[in-house]
Amino acid sequence: MHVLILCEYGTVNGGERSLLATLAQRPADIRVTVLAPDQSRLAKTLLEQNVPHVPFSSQDASGRRLPTETIVDALLPVVERLAPDVVHANSLSMGRITGILSRRIAAPCTAHLRDILRLSGAAVRSLNTNARLVAVSSAVRDYHVAQGLDAERTRVVYNGIDCETWRPRSTTGALRRELNLEPDTILAVSIGQVGPRKGLDLLVESAIENAAAAPSLHYLVLGERYSTKAESIAFEASLHARLHQSAIADRFRWLGYRDDVCNVLCEADLVIHAARQEPFGRVLLEAAACGAAIVATRVGGTPEMLMDHESALLVETNDVAGLAAGVRRLAHDADMRVQLGLAARRTIRSRFDIRDRGPELFNLWRETAQPSVCGAPVEHQPPSPSQ
Repeated sequence: MHVLILCEYGTVNGGERSLLATLAQRPADIRVTVLAPDQSRLAKTLLEQNVPHVPFSSQDASGRRLPTETIVDALLPVVERLAPDVVHANSLSMGRITGILSRRIAAPCTAHLRDILRLSGAAVRSLNTNARLVAVSSAVRDYHVAQGLDAERTRVVYNGIDCETWRPRSTTGALRRELNLEPDTILAVSIGQVGPRKGLDLLVESAIENAAAAPSLHYLVLGERYSTKAESIAFEASLHARLHQSAIADRFRWLGYRDDVCNVLCEADLVIHAARQEPFGRVLLEAAACGAAIVATRVGGTPEMLMDHESALLVETNDVAGLAAGVRRLAHDADMRVQLGLAARRTIRSRFDIRDRGPELFNLWRETAQPSVCGAPVEHQPPSPSQ
């Protein structure tokens, strides 16, 4: 069976990393081709992982998204030439495209829902034309079904992670030496795109609140700002301005994109995830698999992955005082960090190992490729966080 996968961006962020982890487990009966922007980080990674790649972009030369019909018209000859059995969109945005495309091609289409966001009526109609919709958490599924997505064709398939690659490693002190920090510095890591949804402003405010109570605590921020919108640029500038107004600007290191995230996680003392919205955070899977102690906001799919005071500390979103208290508690309690990290690792290995989760997507594609089951009701099984 041949699956053609459509990726909107050439980045290697959460959605792309989850896709790559799944494709690394693909069985012999499933052949894939990925459509993605050429000369991109994703294209390079696909080549390194021996995943067939065909250059395709939904944007013009200036980086602006092409009109929907233009994208669909450009896809039609590619689909005809490659003759896939299933066309899969790796994002909600591309799922709108495959929904429209599905009316004009013979192959059925499926789409990943990796976002929690408001949908227009037109978006709902386009998404519902896909044969199957794949939500990364029950929170994502429930949110979009409430907006009008077809519940029967929307299935929860959790992202998985390779627990052999992402695993605890002995601390070497290399990261502290790289950053010219003292060996006893407590390192807190935050990973994600620089934007309002990831709550970096909440992280900054909580750090300022903890300035006196945790003087040895330093913060590492991994990630980049991809949006070129004026409000996104202003948001990033406001973070730096706020820190420079405080007394702790020198406790922050903005490390940008790193390809050694596992090493960073294993060298750090705790992970802070202050997101305002989180469908099913890839960074939390990675951190937990590495045995990190986590403070995260109780939003979206996070409570389906981690349990408060068992495998992480979960706080309410937009609660700076609560976030600061959770960080302060872990900064001062090494034993709790160890216990939460061990429990988080056990949870990920038992429930989210890629060797268990990957086949779920492959089976969905197999079902979709069989005309006799396309459009048939899809049983939804609620999550069991306590497992």
